[in-house]
Amino acid sequence: MSIPGNMRAAVLYDIDDLRIEAQAVPQLEAGDLLVQIVASGICSGDLMPWYIRRKAPLVLGHEPAGIVVARGPGEAARARDGRVFALGDRVAIHHHAPCFVCRACLRGDHVQCDTWKRTRIYPGGIAQYVRVPAANVGDTLHLPDHVGFAEAVLVEPLGCVFKSMRRARLRPDDVVYVIGLGVMGLLHIAVARTRGHAVYGSDYQADRQTQARRLGANAAFSPEAALNELRAVTEGRGADVVICGPGSAQALSHAIEACAPGGTVLMFTPLEPGQDFCFDQSAAYFRDISLIASYSCGPDDTSAALAYLSSHQLSAVSVGAQAFAFEDTAEAYRAMRAGEVIKAIIEVT
Repeated sequence: MSIPGNMRAAVLYDIDDLRIEAQAVPQLEAGDLLVQIVASGICSGDLMPWYIRRKAPLVLGHEPAGIVVARGPGEAARARDGRVFALGDRVAIHHHAPCFVCRACLRGDHVQCDTWKRTRIYPGGIAQYVRVPAANVGDTLHLPDHVGFAEAVLVEPLGCVFKSMRRARLRPDDVVYVIGLGVMGLLHIAVARTRGHAVYGSDYQADRQTQARRLGANAAFSPEAALNELRAVTEGRGADVVICGPGSAQALSHAIEACAPGGTVLMFTPLEPGQDFCFDQSAAYFRDISLIASYSCGPDDTSAALAYLSSHQLSAVSVGAQAFAFEDTAEAYRAMRAGEVIKAIIEVT
């Protein structure tokens, strides 16, 4: 196919200033791939003002999926499983990739790898074309024919869920409680139910509670009712694993209070840097509570996520995703920030 010299990309300057602008199509170096983007998601993490402002200006998006349309010179780029990427291949792209050989990688701590931290796709996911540098090809995945591009957008966020549930060290009979039923909370609900756990959720929005029940939650309720509801079904213990989705001190305090003795609180989203957090550490100590963070995901997690999407047929619609035209990216971003949309998927092509 003929590749143009210029393209359009969604450039975010601030949380209320996102523009579709012209940019040059990225040039390829040895081992690179050029992917024509079909769909790309807006990450809920990119809605946090403090987090996104330290990156701006940037081309928004790190959950893209599309079609390989060009390869860089030299030896053909290969996936982690050894398969060569060919023109026309359908792919899901991860914005970071590790080296696979350093101490962090060998321990499975891929997001702590120096290579993982400095790699990135260019210019960003919500653009007509994206350059996948050779270093990122190791965490670029071939899509099975039956996995749609809207579902492929979920590979990266679902990978983060697989990592968080691994770090939470779930045991077979654990009761799981998910705080916040945005797309990441709903993905936690779906995976926990697939694994056979009793799972509960809370959110201030009734429609999100309903969505959680549709995905298999045993019950979903408002945060104010959560403690009583959880204790009623766990003989007063609380949940063995609490996934704290919102990055707020109030939510984290609630998570610790809802956690059963010997249980785990998984901090899925950080608090703003410098924000103080106070809790009764003595009460947590004598209850043997573990507080664990889970940041992003690595190639093992994205591979597991794609396998899950392929075998369980989890659809983007089932977790509340809505499609937006490329020209409406600013409106999609605003609607997600306002809580009007659970997950926005931008149809780039």
